[in-house]
Amino acid sequence: MDIATIVGLVLAIGSIIGGQILEGGHVGSIMQLTAFIIVMGGTIGAICVQNPLSVVLKGVSMLSLGIKDPKHDNKGTITTIIDLANVSRKQGLLALEGKLKDIHDPFFKKGVQLIVDGTDPKVVHEIMEIDVEYQEEEGIKAAKVWESAGGYAPTVGIIGAVLGLIHVMENLADPSKLGSGIAVAFVATVYGVGAANLFFLPLAGKLKFKLKEEAASRMMIIMGLVGLAQGENPRLLQEKLEGYLPESERTKEEKK
Repeated sequence: MDIATIVGLVLAIGSIIGGQILEGGHVGSIMQLTAFIIVMGGTIGAICVQNPLSVVLKGVSMLSLGIKDPKHDNKGTITTIIDLANVSRKQGLLALEGKLKDIHDPFFKKGVQLIVDGTDPKVVHEIMEIDVEYQEEEGIKAAKVWESAGGYAPTVGIIGAVLGLIHVMENLADPSKLGSGIAVAFVATVYGVGAANLFFLPLAGKLKFKLKEEAASRMMIIMGLVGLAQGENPRLLQEKLEGYLPESERTKEEKK
């Protein structure tokens, strides 16, 4: 689980509620169902108008990626690639077929299968790179759903505020109804601006960051597979792939 996301949300919402309480206000005063329906319903409607349904659904399905913390074991992947390089160096590329069952990453497995099938290294690179670019592009489109929501929510919040003020103006003769109308007006703005800047936009940024991480990890695999197909020296190949590791991990590797 991505602790930073959870801590960030708790801190942001807690700070707002805490500030409200410190100012002598009540939590119930910012809990307005009408304002919530206006802002969330209007924002969802807007992103559905802007994007195809398939993209919207993919964006919703990617919500879990913002909470989960997928680990890319690049060091382990490098070790596997070097093991395969040693096997192919001694027994030939066809010997890698027996290692396919031990590879659980579908992307990695697909690349090794292409090599076993005798595919030219350049073609392997092209096929795998297209796969990476397509998956990243599809992911970015889905992440932009949340980015769009961050753009629409404040504006819909203003619409909610205007609706609340209209309600107030219609009931000037009845003071008992003025309070609820004013509350909806201001709370709708808080919901719109708050949702955009505390959730939608940060989530979109985090999703893009994780998609870039995944793409970088896959590019490392492609580099390793091409080196494997070309019969590069395992030691030199390892040094090349370690360039994808963080500096701290590369330093540890050098000390061993």
